Amino acid sequence: MEEPATSTLHREFEMSLSDGGSDDDMPLTLPTEGSHSGSIRKGCDPFAQTQRSKLQHRRARINQQINKEMRMRAGAENLFRATTNNKVKETVALELSFVNSNLQLLKEELEELNSNMEVYQTDCEAVNVPMIPLGLKETKEVDFTVSIQDFICEHYGEDSSLYDKEIKELMELRQAMRTPSRNQAGLELLMEYYNQLYYLDQRFFPPHRNLGVHFHWYDSLTGVPSCQRALAFEKGSVLFNIGALYTQIGARQDRSATAGIDRAIDAFQRAAGAFNYLKENFSNAPSLDMSGPSLCMLVRLMVAQVQECVFERVTLTTQDTHFTSQLRLAQEAARVSDVYLLVQQTMTQPLMKDYVPFSWASMVQVKAEHFRALSHYYTAAALCDHMSSAEEEEAEKAFLQFYVSTPAGPSLSLVLQDPEKRTKTGKAHLRRAVIRHEEAMRVHGLCKILRKMDILQDVLSLTHKRSLDKYSELDREDDFDETAEAPEIQSQTHQKPDITPPNFSTVQVADIFQRLGPLSVFCARARWGPVRVICLQRREGGLGLTLRGDSPVLVAGVVPGGCAAEAGLREGDYIVAVDGQDCKWAKHGEVVQMLKSCSDRGVELSVVTLHSHDTQQVERRAIMLSHCSDKENTRQRLLGGAKGQSSASLLNWNRKKKREGTKRLGSTFSLSFGSIRDAEAMY
Repeated sequence: MEEPATSTLHREFEMSLSDGGSDDDMPLTLPTEGSHSGSIRKGCDPFAQTQRSKLQHRRARINQQINKEMRMRAGAENLFRATTNNKVKETVALELSFVNSNLQLLKEELEELNSNMEVYQTDCEAVNVPMIPLGLKETKEVDFTVSIQDFICEHYGEDSSLYDKEIKELMELRQAMRTPSRNQAGLELLMEYYNQLYYLDQRFFPPHRNLGVHFHWYDSLTGVPSCQRALAFEKGSVLFNIGALYTQIGARQDRSATAGIDRAIDAFQRAAGAFNYLKENFSNAPSLDMSGPSLCMLVRLMVAQVQECVFERVTLTTQDTHFTSQLRLAQEAARVSDVYLLVQQTMTQPLMKDYVPFSWASMVQVKAEHFRALSHYYTAAALCDHMSSAEEEEAEKAFLQFYVSTPAGPSLSLVLQDPEKRTKTGKAHLRRAVIRHEEAMRVHGLCKILRKMDILQDVLSLTHKRSLDKYSELDREDDFDETAEAPEIQSQTHQKPDITPPNFSTVQVADIFQRLGPLSVFCARARWGPVRVICLQRREGGLGLTLRGDSPVLVAGVVPGGCAAEAGLREGDYIVAVDGQDCKWAKHGEVVQMLKSCSDRGVELSVVTLHSHDTQQVERRAIMLSHCSDKENTRQRLLGGAKGQSSASLLNWNRKKKREGTKRLGSTFSLSFGSIRDAEAMY
């Protein structure tokens, strides 16, 4: 079974942590009886005592303690500013010092947990440099019941008790989303909830009013809580967790085989895509982990780990020791070092310097030095080992483009032709390799958390010994020449990392609250009058109305003096029920058949009339679908549904409306009735 991703539950009680327990997940079965569209994707059992569950429970406890200390600090600071009593000020100042000290200790403890990279790594015995995964953001439980019930009663004018199953289903889906498994099923669970938030936004979040639901999320690295009522905050946090879960999936792959490396590359590229998508489409994040600089750092970190996986695959697939093959390995290693140096520069920026865990910064620096050392080692191996005459021409061509700049001294062609000069240049590269290896080991030794990672220690020791042994083979006692300085190697890769944006259309969802009616009409942004019941009695000339469209069917025209006009039916009314039978989703032909089959006593039509909103009228959703832009700040995103098409719906955090291009209302473009070319029929 798959193991749970690191997402903790915040409960009112503490969970006991035993020393026992296996690393297997126990699937969490959530009750969905009577739910016609309940999710088949479930979260992991939060009580299963796996290694990761113990880690996430500890994180939950620390997050709660940080939250408590921060509330105490806020209260003490308010009291300090408000009081004029010097003794009270001294007492409060002393209390503040204690609180700040406790906060510092808690943040250090949380940093150590967040830096626990070893628990996410693969269990295979192969010796690979560990990857850096990211823990999921934690969240509190959210109760939608009262807010949604009130909105259904007030806005939709329906009995909210009829939608208890739908509300329960939504809350169960969110609860399951808090503990996704660390595999494809966990990703689909997060994407399903993210997609469902689009419908929730359209149904219950009008632009000028708040639903009153508070979303609490904790910073992934510091545990600092954030709370907002904007649904965009919920969307962004779920999207962040999708990227974080990809990092955990990538870190756990067995990279001793090409298939595992390819899966790791795909996971890290998708993680980079999720973080980049979040950075480009959400703004004014309330927590630092979703700020622009932090997301930029995470994208670069994921790209670097993809590049590292590419190097590992090239190493596995390169079976020969030919000159050009070794040069290729050297340039791939140099490329990995370059991208990690870029990550290191990002981590040292003012905002990130005190935010990024010290173990992360140390690991990135270790990798930059380690792979630079490997690039010099493979260069030395190419120069010092035997080169056949058959590959001299190809070798010379590759070697002439190998360095960043042409080194001083003999030409590169002469170096290749003279075995002694080749050995001397190779020895210079080995010397650089040993120096870089020693620097990597020094940085590794400065970090307490990295020192606990035995596998990293093994990798650094083995590669350092290999370079040192080869240098010792070339270091002759009668060689009194000073070792030259090795030139800088031109980094190059045969596969550049891709940033793969999330594809939400892969997870198709149905609107949980679809019984409220089509979103083209029955959305939070639309306004309509109360339901009117119209009693029609068929005459010789028919009912005297013209219908058009479907889901719901529109009254396109009313014959003056006819039966419908006299009964109070108006052009622009939507038919929501016929003789008490709901027909919000009914097709044109179905409604027509109901009207034709009416008895002599007549037929009762339940209709609603849409009112203008911001001088716009709500129109058919199909028109919007054909013109929908993929610009996320417009809050428009199509989900899978029957056709499986998707784009994403994103808001800026403070929900400021951005009017771009054609104005929209709800899920439609505002067009006049005359612009819709549906079949019309008079009855």
